[in-house]
Amino acid sequence: MKYLLYILAFALTPSVAQKGVDLDKLSEKYAVQSFKEFYELLSLPNDAHFPLDIEKNIQWCESAFAKRGFATLRLNTPTVPLLLAERKAKNAKKTVLIYIQIDGQPVNPAQWEQESPWKPTLKEKDAAGKWNAIAYERLYEGLNPDWRIFARSTSDAKGPAMALIAALDALKELKAGPNYNMKVIMDFEEELGSPNLPAAVTQYKNELAADMLIIYDGPRHISNQPTLSFGARGICEITLTTFGPRTPMHSGNYGNYTPNPALRLSKLLASMKDDDGRVTIPGFYDGVELSDEDKTILKQVPDDENEIKKFLGIAEPDKIGNNFQESLQYPTLNIRGLDALFIGKEVRTLIPATATAEIDIRLVPTSDAQRLMGLVKKHVQDQGYYLVDKEPTEEERMKYSKIASFQSSFSYGAFQTPFNSETGIWLNKAMIRAFGKEPIKIRTMGGSIPISPFVTTLGIPAVSVPTVNPDNNQHAENENIRVGNYVEAVKSFLAIFLEKL
Repeated sequence: MKYLLYILAFALTPSVAQKGVDLDKLSEKYAVQSFKEFYELLSLPNDAHFPLDIEKNIQWCESAFAKRGFATLRLNTPTVPLLLAERKAKNAKKTVLIYIQIDGQPVNPAQWEQESPWKPTLKEKDAAGKWNAIAYERLYEGLNPDWRIFARSTSDAKGPAMALIAALDALKELKAGPNYNMKVIMDFEEELGSPNLPAAVTQYKNELAADMLIIYDGPRHISNQPTLSFGARGICEITLTTFGPRTPMHSGNYGNYTPNPALRLSKLLASMKDDDGRVTIPGFYDGVELSDEDKTILKQVPDDENEIKKFLGIAEPDKIGNNFQESLQYPTLNIRGLDALFIGKEVRTLIPATATAEIDIRLVPTSDAQRLMGLVKKHVQDQGYYLVDKEPTEEERMKYSKIASFQSSFSYGAFQTPFNSETGIWLNKAMIRAFGKEPIKIRTMGGSIPISPFVTTLGIPAVSVPTVNPDNNQHAENENIRVGNYVEAVKSFLAIFLEKL
């Protein structure tokens, strides 16, 4: 019966809801009503390394979207499925595909300033700038926009997913709905690089077919103003390991004689960039050219470079591009992790046997992942390293003085959609409807989202609608979402539902 009521409600034309809708009041009302469900969703561990936990998240999403009149379908992959939810509109001429991410980064509970990363905790900042826990139930009665909910995936990206559901509930009260068909694709392995997504998009291209793609993910501009992002960088990864003695050796007995792989790795990594942060590997930036028109577009983003540096806690940025937005138009070479032996209380006087660096390369539309990974590999070889793909043999140890292993993988490419595309113009109108002003338009956001398979395989344009607060600690401990941003996410999505296509 509930399913029938939803279908009847959404069969009405959007014009029913166009007159006299107080988006602020309606969004806050349904944001408040959604906080209990939000608590349930955030309480589900969602590290994709644990498929049994992911299954609970899938079941929760299946139930939540079925209650809102969607038909759901699991798109099976070799690991965990994607979940597709679909609801059709009467006389619709267009279909919009919405991408949301449900999985999250791994956690170290000891680093969280609360009982558990899986126990959503409402906090309020005191005069000294400290976040103090208050009763989560206070959200059920009203809200302070500056309160924050702390839990893994609050911002990245269960918050946007729950705000989408709350906006659907607000539509029901209006007895209205979009004049386009809706498909929602849920990704449960995004933080693993969505390894099965490209093949799944090809396999299920008929089920995923749409006219445009919206991504509900990512933080707003650093000013926390309404934002649209028209592109994102892709990503590929490298694991680089240098080898020293067969086993860790006493630094007193063998220091000054046994080469230290950590020092060698440090010098190798340092050789890849100059003091200004620019990659020195020949050809790394080839293909990236910013025209005067491109630079004009990028300057329209209202960045305050001093505020950005203050936010980051740095005196000077790297010198790639003339400003923050220009820096995002180039591929990156980032050291995301280092390991040799022990630090802190476990430190020992040892020469490590190996040292490992985890590297990610953020890709731009003109980047070729295989070419860039190949350039890095050649650079390592040019520094005199003999490369292996596993532990070196005794023969190799005796023959080569500098040995390293190089492993690489490609997750997905970059994408970019013109500001004046049909999707861009439509979403811009919706954001003006919601906030009474033009949103900030970002040409390329810094992060990566697995959208290029949709763009290339399905041939559809994509635009991101980021809604969460920029200082949300995503991927780190104490991840959070600002309550005011959550409410504005509901308002953004509601305005998009009401904007005719």
